[in-house]
Amino acid sequence: MHHRLLGAAAAALGALLPVVAAECNRTYLSSFADAYVHSHETGQLSNLDNIADNFTYLENNKTREITSGIFYNALKIDHRHTIIDTVECASFTELIITHNVSGEPAPYVIGTQIRHSPGDLSCYLIDLIVSTTGSWLFNSTRTLEYASKENWTLIEEDQRPSRELLKTAADAYLDMWSNKSAIDAVPWGQPCDRLEGSVYTGSGLPTDSCKVGIPTNNNQAPNSHRRYVIDPTYGSISVLCIFEHLSNAPDSHEFRLENGKLRYVHTITIANSGLYGTEEPDPAPVSRGYKLRRGGASSRASGLLES
Repeated sequence: MHHRLLGAAAAALGALLPVVAAECNRTYLSSFADAYVHSHETGQLSNLDNIADNFTYLENNKTREITSGIFYNALKIDHRHTIIDTVECASFTELIITHNVSGEPAPYVIGTQIRHSPGDLSCYLIDLIVSTTGSWLFNSTRTLEYASKENWTLIEEDQRPSRELLKTAADAYLDMWSNKSAIDAVPWGQPCDRLEGSVYTGSGLPTDSCKVGIPTNNNQAPNSHRRYVIDPTYGSISVLCIFEHLSNAPDSHEFRLENGKLRYVHTITIANSGLYGTEEPDPAPVSRGYKLRRGGASSRASGLLES
């Protein structure tokens, strides 16, 4: 049963990723990512235009109606980081939230890949990993504290890592659970800081290392069905995947390379363990109070909301 369910999930996810032949417009992809963030800020989806007829919404590796997802609450965004992949016509956005716009507790850390068709740039997939109270090492206040100290600015053009290096580095890192030789294939940098949930390996020293706590059991189930967003301009790659060895936990890993070496790692893992210290309260319940938009232009997905 385990393998059948995993295979079905991987097949469903994989079927959503078409082959992309030409580069896509960075400005458009960035503006759509802005609109996506605005939807979180307002708790509304009516501003998301140019939605494909075959639009799919995934939350924590499960297909859902977008009306039943995280967008029910208007959130105050404390931290936002976005990268753009003009080759795969996609974006990745990391959001850290501690409260909603009314000031009530709403602790979330969200990693989202958005994918567009290369022709008309319509959005056909929004793919989120949404962590909150009870997730692996979760505390959004601490995550915000650590992430705010880091530098993820643009990298000078002549110093940017290639797409190939970024993907090779990310794959080597994620292979460590199932392949011991992968450890030596990771381009470890120093300093390097890993933000795993809300636990930070760095202390601001030049000797900071991301090797702290790496797997010692290298015969575990693999981290499978990887979906990539790669942006060499920021030296960054996002990978969403399935952590099979953690009961098929939905997972997000983002990496930044500087001078060809690993500098930062951010992780979001949806596993009901690994509680760290005193957790924040659950998000405050909010009445959804929305109606479905039915019909309308073919360029919008059925199921989008209006107030």
